[in-house]
Amino acid sequence: MQKKERIIKILEERALRAERRVDELKDENLKLRKECYAVKTELEEERGKVQKMVAQINRDHENSSIPSSGKPNRKRITNNREKSGKLPGGQPGHKGHGRKRQTPTKTIELPPPDEYVNNPDYEPTGRTIRRQRIGLKVLPYTEEYMAIEFKNKKTGKLVYAEFPVGFENDVNYDGSVKAFAFLLNNYCNVSIDKTREFLSDLTGGALQISKGMIWGLSKEFSEKTKAEQTEAFLNLVAAPVLHVDFTTAKVNGKNVNIAVCATPQETAYYAREKKGHEGVKGTPAELNPNVLVHDHDMTFYSYGRLHQECLIHVLRYLLDSTQNEKNLTWNTKMRELLREMIHYRNSLEPDEDLDPVKVKAFEERFGQILDIADEEYEYEPPNKYYMEGFNLKERLREFKEAHLLFLHDKNVPANNNLAERLLRIFKRKQRQVMSFRSFESLNYLCQSLTMLARIQNDNANLYESVSRIFS
Repeated sequence: MQKKERIIKILEERALRAERRVDELKDENLKLRKECYAVKTELEEERGKVQKMVAQINRDHENSSIPSSGKPNRKRITNNREKSGKLPGGQPGHKGHGRKRQTPTKTIELPPPDEYVNNPDYEPTGRTIRRQRIGLKVLPYTEEYMAIEFKNKKTGKLVYAEFPVGFENDVNYDGSVKAFAFLLNNYCNVSIDKTREFLSDLTGGALQISKGMIWGLSKEFSEKTKAEQTEAFLNLVAAPVLHVDFTTAKVNGKNVNIAVCATPQETAYYAREKKGHEGVKGTPAELNPNVLVHDHDMTFYSYGRLHQECLIHVLRYLLDSTQNEKNLTWNTKMRELLREMIHYRNSLEPDEDLDPVKVKAFEERFGQILDIADEEYEYEPPNKYYMEGFNLKERLREFKEAHLLFLHDKNVPANNNLAERLLRIFKRKQRQVMSFRSFESLNYLCQSLTMLARIQNDNANLYESVSRIFS
């Protein structure tokens, strides 16, 4: 019995030691699991940071809203046109577009060579060979009015005949000079100093106009076209489809904004201190009751009746998601679908209506792809450092009608390229001036650009039209 009890006691002690060891191992295992979890969490955190930084580094004009001008060292844009193998220039069998002959201001007749005139082997054909050399000569012309002055013998008052309009000062410039300097500065984006210098060199130093006069031309042009600007405003308010967009400008180093409202027939630029509702106030977008085409700026949803978001931006964001969330499939499918929708719309003839059956099928596929996105993000939630793809999915679902309106109305385009293209006109001027001296000068420039766009839309001669306005 004692031997059995001793064996039992030994076994109990061994079991107790084993239990203690098991507890120790469990504690060690728990500690290691916690450490492993912490390491994995930290690794996932670092992976998220890396993903975010890689996405930021790889962002350009193809997968984000960054303009192509913001990436000066970008790769060459792919040209998918199949090469014909033909040399540049005129092609055999095609009618050429030669240089246009001008009415000669001076004709010089070359004497026939004696070796042909006195040679019996040669006789005149009756044809005259003409060759022209066209040059450019800019000469200032000056009209001078003279009036005899009279003096009142009693009061000493000096009087003379009234001069015509445009002769208010001793020396005045007509519309041709003002139009030349104005367009060179505001349309060709040449600096005021260079405009003054070029005009002086062009006229052999005869015209030495002041910098202040060139600066004031925008104000004068704007004030003389108030009626046309008001007409443009009213036309844009009544437009069935209105493109709107903002871009930044600088005044004395401070950021301000430029709003553009446009249709294919009319354009208006507006200088604004801020974006948002303050920026929209006073523009046609505030009063237009129809369709607004814009990017995903929530401000615009407070105006207009219907909306179409620019799908070019969406395609870029989907490409960004595809590049940074390679484990997902919904982004690639959605990008292919949107491109298919746009191709279908663009392939319609002017008199061809939208097919309701095709449109319905497009919308069903749109919803199905968003369902796939929900499943993929539920299975593998997005990283907190890269939420762009998930947020885009949510936006596409919430604003589905605003992304697909172009499939229901042929007057509505699928993009806002018109407004963005028009804003590039201002951006080129902004790049030249770097920073405007005053908000007033920026405002006059916007009003001038509005009028210049109107003249161009009418296919009128820009220089002659501006000259008439200044005259």
